[in-house]
Amino acid sequence: MRSRALLLIAALTLPLPLAAQSAQDRARVAAEFSRAKSDESDTLLRNYLTPGLSGQPVSTVDSSRQFTPDIACQKTSTLLEVLAQPSASGDLAAVRISRDTNLDGTFDASATLPVPVSGICANGVISCDAGTWNNCHFYRWAVDAAQAPKLEAVAMSDLAGCYCINNSCGSGLALANLPTVLKDLGGGVVAALTTSDPRYGVTQARIEGPVISYVGAQSTSCASSASLGQTAYRANPTAIAGDASSAAASSSIFQMLSASPAATSRVIETRNCKIERQLTLSSPDQRDIISRIAGGYGEVATNSDQISFMMGSPADNSLNGGGCSLFGYHMTLRIADPARLSDMRLTQYRFDDAVQLWIDGQFVFADPANWTGSAVPSTSCDRKTNWSGWANLDLKPWLTKGDHDIELRVAVGGNGEVFARIDATLDTSCRVSENPFDGCAGYAANAACSLSGETIDGVTTVLNGIRTGLKPIAQTRVVTASTCSVGLTRDFFEKDRRYSCTIDKGLADPDTSRGAYIIDHSTETLLADRIAGNDGSYSLTTRNFALPERGTVNACEPVCKTRKAQVNTAAALDGVTGSKQNSPVGWDYLYHACQDNNVCPVGDGEELVQGCGCIDDFPEAVVMMQSMRLGGSDLICTGTVR
Repeated sequence: MRSRALLLIAALTLPLPLAAQSAQDRARVAAEFSRAKSDESDTLLRNYLTPGLSGQPVSTVDSSRQFTPDIACQKTSTLLEVLAQPSASGDLAAVRISRDTNLDGTFDASATLPVPVSGICANGVISCDAGTWNNCHFYRWAVDAAQAPKLEAVAMSDLAGCYCINNSCGSGLALANLPTVLKDLGGGVVAALTTSDPRYGVTQARIEGPVISYVGAQSTSCASSASLGQTAYRANPTAIAGDASSAAASSSIFQMLSASPAATSRVIETRNCKIERQLTLSSPDQRDIISRIAGGYGEVATNSDQISFMMGSPADNSLNGGGCSLFGYHMTLRIADPARLSDMRLTQYRFDDAVQLWIDGQFVFADPANWTGSAVPSTSCDRKTNWSGWANLDLKPWLTKGDHDIELRVAVGGNGEVFARIDATLDTSCRVSENPFDGCAGYAANAACSLSGETIDGVTTVLNGIRTGLKPIAQTRVVTASTCSVGLTRDFFEKDRRYSCTIDKGLADPDTSRGAYIIDHSTETLLADRIAGNDGSYSLTTRNFALPERGTVNACEPVCKTRKAQVNTAAALDGVTGSKQNSPVGWDYLYHACQDNNVCPVGDGEELVQGCGCIDDFPEAVVMMQSMRLGGSDLICTGTVR
């Protein structure tokens, strides 16, 4: 088919007769001929596409010759015909679809819609109670196994571009706008047919009264089956790379080029790497935080996060000190994880006659408080009774990571005893530690490497060096250990990347210095050049240079602006949009290319807004698009507050 299309284009561009001597005059005449045949889409369809696909004669640009192209396997002057009959209620009471299934020029299949049509969508119809917008049902165009158009019931959210045509939106809308109604109705049918069978092409729609006819042909591949290899990639685009590789492997031309010096001068290798969050979940027991490795005489764990250490000689009058003697009791505690040691306090103590607490040789506490030295408090320290207290003294500042010696001293005059209890509160909860691992840092920093592919948590964000525009949402993963589990939410957990790296250059890069010299040293009237000799020297030349006369052109193509009153009949989930507005009547603005002598071709029902000239409505268009964007954002319903 492609070669036939090229022949058609070549035939259309046959040399034109020389009507004038100068090149500019000949070009102007050729441009006028071409513009007359293809200045608008309708004329392009009428002069080329429609006759080309339907087997009718096509004339050259200057109309001096005609020929009948053969660019379709089968063709018909009318592929499809849709008849619509409005009723008194404004609904389409009957819609009949006729088809030429074998493209022999004769209709051989027809069907009538089983429901009246109250509204029309780009891909379906809406059927309501006659003349109202009540009890509405929504249908989308589809095709059956025999490629016949049919309606399937769907939710309105599956339809697009819907509007109302019956009397609930205005009187006689369908009849007054019958050409538009027919185009939209038939367009949905054609879209369903051509999507189901891509062999068929439709080039023109002709409207005669309540009937719209479509000219078409079987123009793709000339295949007998609707399942074409050319359309398979739409459903599976990833298959293109594998098929291309297979085709290249069997192509002698590709193999010759791939083995050429130009191809082998750059050796590119693909490197795969990964960026990931390495997660470790810990739920330690008490000994992973604090443990007694020497001294003391006991410990009691009241629960998983509470433990008490006891030290001293608690039995009554178990010590005999004479006039005043010192007794010391040591306990070594190992602090393995200070971050999980929530609290560490000297809580309860009993003594007779004076007591001190030292940690790693540093004085911490005494009772009585004035005994701060390392010697006995006095030569006779007997206080004639025993004492007890609840110090609630915070010991954490002295208990850093590592082993610590805790010494309990008592000064005894006569008989006495000593006891101390140290309570520890531990954090044994589950904790997740993250260790970000970037295995791609080297490639990312290498100027010879470029990112050719990236997948983030299963979402493809870069494909063949081009960003897809997709971005994964934050995910929550549950990290599980033997005793607990924790849910962790992050913007990503794993990135799989692929880099293309140039690792070798067999040939030197081409020398572009001559072209750079010409560009840098030439002017509008002088062409400078620098030519390298075989001995490595350069010769510099200059010569006069002039561009051909370009002539004058218009600043723009003259256009004019008109407007036409239009009732808003658009339909949405909440009903007809116009019924929600203060006034359902708005304006459609149209732009027309001006005719000769700057005449504006004002259409029926239109009024002139701005005459022929260079019209720049870009700022207005930007404001309208921005308003639509912001309005659409405001109308989004979400489950969370934004």
